[in-house]
Amino acid sequence: MRENIHRFFRAARGAGVHVSPAESIDAMRAVAQVGVSDRTILRDALLLTLAKSQDEKLALGDCFDLFFSQPEPRQEQSEADSNDVSEDADQSPSSGEASDASGGSPPAELGPLARMLLSQDRNAITAAIASASGAASLSDIRYSTQRGIFSSRILDAMGLQRLRDDLDELTPTNPALAERLRAALDALREAVRDTVAQGLALYAREEAENLRNEILRNAPLARIERRHVAEMRALIRQIARRLRERYSKPRKRQRRGHLDVRRTLRRNAAWGGIPFLTAWKRKHRDRPKIVALCDVSGSVAQVSDFFLLLIHSLHEVVDDVHSFAFSSHLIEVSDILESKPPEEAMAEIMSKVGFGSSDYGSSLVDFEKEFMSALTPQTTVIVLGDARSNNLDPRADILRRISERSKRLVWLNPEGRLAWGFGDSEMPRYATFCSVVRQCATAQQLERAVSDIVATYQ
Repeated sequence: MRENIHRFFRAARGAGVHVSPAESIDAMRAVAQVGVSDRTILRDALLLTLAKSQDEKLALGDCFDLFFSQPEPRQEQSEADSNDVSEDADQSPSSGEASDASGGSPPAELGPLARMLLSQDRNAITAAIASASGAASLSDIRYSTQRGIFSSRILDAMGLQRLRDDLDELTPTNPALAERLRAALDALREAVRDTVAQGLALYAREEAENLRNEILRNAPLARIERRHVAEMRALIRQIARRLRERYSKPRKRQRRGHLDVRRTLRRNAAWGGIPFLTAWKRKHRDRPKIVALCDVSGSVAQVSDFFLLLIHSLHEVVDDVHSFAFSSHLIEVSDILESKPPEEAMAEIMSKVGFGSSDYGSSLVDFEKEFMSALTPQTTVIVLGDARSNNLDPRADILRRISERSKRLVWLNPEGRLAWGFGDSEMPRYATFCSVVRQCATAQQLERAVSDIVATYQ
């Protein structure tokens, strides 16, 4: 059962439930307390120790139900065949064949698998399939094209070759019993196929999701199909979670610094060099301060949601973040992002200032008048937008003053570089005053850019 629980942890991870080693240890301790005889209690114990949200609870419950619903061999047909054979055997003068066909004890010279199938012991057959699945490493299945391979492996592990030999020997001597055994073998094959299909649903989900996410990570944000928007938002939330886990809690070594060997030895000279007292080298790091300006106009409407999701994650990673959104005018949205869930915050921001006609010049004027004091020599300014100002005055002079007052000015543009400078794009003019200019047309590029920005403060 311990191995089954470990495989269940693997299936749970494939279902999107994060199961850490510590959580798996807690779950195993809970299972040891409640036992495995009552599946309802076992299910509740695993959900209580592993699920950390309502979504994870639902996913884990579905995974448990699928994992512990072992398919049984369908023997109705074989039983019907057995009855037919029994009726024929009753009319036959051969008492030996009648005894074999009517469901008596299987001949001792048959192999273990043949005797098990002829005895129609459902529990034994189910246990044998589960044992053979473990021996065949069914948990390693990843693709639907592997179903035939794993089915063959499970049947071989159960002793299919010996069963074939038994059939070859029975066919000329006892055709009724051989026919009954073939029907039982067909039912066994079907049960094994069901087991492999169950394994594919449990263990291949993670691989399929990783492949789909990899495709989405490299797909242009501006051309995401409507049916993939929800999946892309989920992917951006995963990126945000990774940023939080990676940067929100600096390691202890980073907080205290590195061991200063020379100072430690000098400080402990009175004790013969035994390091009772330690000295550490600490590298001064500026407190992170970020100002983010996000374009939510109509020209970037398809990617503004993803930009806002990433900015929302910055508020959870960095203590001092000021966020602004703009189309034709600019407003501060820090309080909205900090006080509300991502979806609610994005909806409110877009209702206030989104989908308008972009005017970078007017928005920069608004920032200079009301929020320029937020910039310090420790501030990193991030602008997320396509730099298209509808042929209006771009006010690059204000961007130059923003760059002079801040530590860095980073521009993340969702358009391809070949489009910069064409039409109403002011990107080449703005790029003159930026420390870093990056194309962020995909989720992967966006993650790398934001990760590099936050990493400089760690």
